[in-house]
Amino acid sequence: MIKSMTGYGLASFEDDSFVVSVEVKTLNSKFLDLSIRSPKQFSDKELEIRNIVSSILERGKVNISIEFNRKSGEELPVGIDETLFAGYYHRYLALANLVGADTSDVFKLAIQSPNVMTQSTEKISVGEEWNVVKEVIHQALMKCDAFRSDEGNVLEKKFNENLNIIKAGLRNVEKEDPVRKDRIRQRIGNNFKDWLEENDFDKNRFEQELIYYFEKVDITEEIVRLGTHLDYFQKNLQEDTNQGKKLGFISQEIGREINTIGSKANDASIQKHVIVMKDELEKIKEQALNIL
Repeated sequence: MIKSMTGYGLASFEDDSFVVSVEVKTLNSKFLDLSIRSPKQFSDKELEIRNIVSSILERGKVNISIEFNRKSGEELPVGIDETLFAGYYHRYLALANLVGADTSDVFKLAIQSPNVMTQSTEKISVGEEWNVVKEVIHQALMKCDAFRSDEGNVLEKKFNENLNIIKAGLRNVEKEDPVRKDRIRQRIGNNFKDWLEENDFDKNRFEQELIYYFEKVDITEEIVRLGTHLDYFQKNLQEDTNQGKKLGFISQEIGREINTIGSKANDASIQKHVIVMKDELEKIKEQALNIL
């Protein structure tokens, strides 16, 4: 079954400590074009996020937004050794008073002193929190993938409608073709009958030229090939693997046969059906660009 490259997925998680929300939006693209918006504490996880996305969505223009908020402000992103800070502060203050220096920067010096602030607590929490965030990302991506499958089902129905109209046009062309050939024979016969009788002309050579001419305007092969391409297109709609690019190539071949039928037939009644087939094919080509 085909999948659309247009998709949307939203997943969230909430407990007593924090809230996580992940939103995924996708559009069509030849390759995986990933844009990530995430909190700073997960900035080093971009490669891991990319690997998760590529394993599920494979390709397309993907925008993923990660929201992470702690419920309490008591948990700081750094650890502070208050005893060590107080020791530094009082020592610097005493030294400043000893020499009569300005004491306005003592607090800044103390807080920036070695080992006063550490990130060990944050590292532990980020590791635990990241596991939760990663699971929410996975859920959002799976929902987006399911959305793509649903969109693919809608597109498949539309493709079949377009293909059925083209097939109907092809059947009409097949019906009109013998009538077209008879008209060509009558027209040539009427135009050359008197001329052949009045002039000394090799009738065998003339018949050979007529056969050559009819081969040039014969569209039997194009009709057969077009029917084969249409069947092949429908067959690929049922394949499990990604078919977007292949469907695009097949639609090009369909267009080539339709154009050849129109130009070789050179017939007004057939041209009407050709125009209808071309119109439906353009709809197929436009939608095929959005197939994974």
